[in-house]
Amino acid sequence: MTEKVQITVNGRPTTAEVEPRLLLVHYLRDVVGLKATNIGCDTTSCGACTVLLDGESVKSCTVLAVQADQQSVTTMEGLSPDPEHLHPVPAAFRAEHGLQCGFCTPGMVMAAVGLLKENPNPTEREVREGLEGNLCRCTGYHNIVRAVLAAAGKDPAEAEDSPAELAAPGFSTGSSS
Repeated sequence: MTEKVQITVNGRPTTAEVEPRLLLVHYLRDVVGLKATNIGCDTTSCGACTVLLDGESVKSCTVLAVQADQQSVTTMEGLSPDPEHLHPVPAAFRAEHGLQCGFCTPGMVMAAVGLLKENPNPTEREVREGLEGNLCRCTGYHNIVRAVLAAAGKDPAEAEDSPAELAAPGFSTGSSS
């Protein structure tokens, strides 16, 4: 038994017959062919699969494709028309060296886009709290936080909170390597 879904992905309508249990992350990767949305854990723990669903940041391993029917999904591929014209968030990740291996980067960027949509002027603590559901196994998060602050139009060096305020759960206060 399959169900027909119509999902707008990165501004383009898509239609497919899918199994009712197909996760949105698999729809994006296997049906639509977009590979930036990564599968990290399938348990909502890592955030590598974060996308925007009707503008809201969601982990696409927690959403069935049939639940996204008649909705709009934005993935990392949909943020920027080409590498020369980057959206402000991935541009800030590049400028602030907010990535290492790159596996978490698409999910981290999409979570940051969602965070900045909700709070366009976050403090460092709010950035750390807003991204704590996204894991990066390579960095100490310092440059990721700097990148989000830069994307918000802040000078990351001037926007840093006191060390006591940086102790948001799940985030190291050390520098990245």
